[in-house]
Amino acid sequence: MANDKVIALTATSERRASTSSGYAMLIVLLLAILADVYGIQQLGNYGGGLFGLVTVVVATLVFILVMPGFYMLQPNQAAAITLFGEYRGSDRTTGLRWTWPWMAKKKVSVRANNFISDKIKVNDLRGNPIDIAAQIMWRVVDTAQALFDVDDYKQFVRVQVEAAIRTIGSRYPYDDFTHQEVTLRGNHDQVGVELRQELQARLNVAGIAIDECGFTYLAYATEIANAMLRRQQAQAVVAARQTLVEGAVGMVEMALASLSEKKVVELDDERRAAMVSNLMVVLCGERDTQPVVNTGTLYQ
Repeated sequence: MANDKVIALTATSERRASTSSGYAMLIVLLLAILADVYGIQQLGNYGGGLFGLVTVVVATLVFILVMPGFYMLQPNQAAAITLFGEYRGSDRTTGLRWTWPWMAKKKVSVRANNFISDKIKVNDLRGNPIDIAAQIMWRVVDTAQALFDVDDYKQFVRVQVEAAIRTIGSRYPYDDFTHQEVTLRGNHDQVGVELRQELQARLNVAGIAIDECGFTYLAYATEIANAMLRRQQAQAVVAARQTLVEGAVGMVEMALASLSEKKVVELDDERRAAMVSNLMVVLCGERDTQPVVNTGTLYQ
């Protein structure tokens, strides 16, 4: 029986590269040019031909060695240095820089990037299709991981953003009118924190940090939007009716208690029921009530 082999991916961590100031090497380059000119002049002088030849050869070699090693770094920019494919460190010092010409240099921006995803259709916790879009602010914090641990870190960010949105969108319902659950629509802050945590966990392998994220679009999908709107309206009407009835019952109880306490009128059960019915109609009716003057008794 063959033994199973587990191959572990070793993350590449950023470290400081051994580079030099380009301004100091620029002085060396200028001296090499002056030495080259001086050597050419010496070639024409009697007795100085050998010295001039040596000077020209050495100055030319210095020029060839120094000139290709210059590179420029702008603010919030880094350069990853490699030697025949081996990572030798990253340089984040801005300005004119220099390293050996056989060192390969690949520049990486460490500025903040803003990414707005496309609208993604996701089924929420209850299976309702919803459209979601999110805004992500991210930046590279480890240039070695961004360049060498993933193939294309920008494409990697786009794919992982979509995957994280789908994960968070399916974890909660879109809305809950009883306010008993955490929802996408009603708990933006909490859901946004979870989205950021989900994204950060996915992007750690690429050396990318999430500075800010949140939903920019959140709505039911087109095919169920009208049905869900009618449902919301019906639930809103039921909730309003419930509040109205509860308030009317309290007002009727207060009116009956006040009449009994002040002994304005003595009501038996039948007249009490009639008064409750009339008060409920007045308080709960949607239209203005029309008073009826009774010239007889309550029983006629």
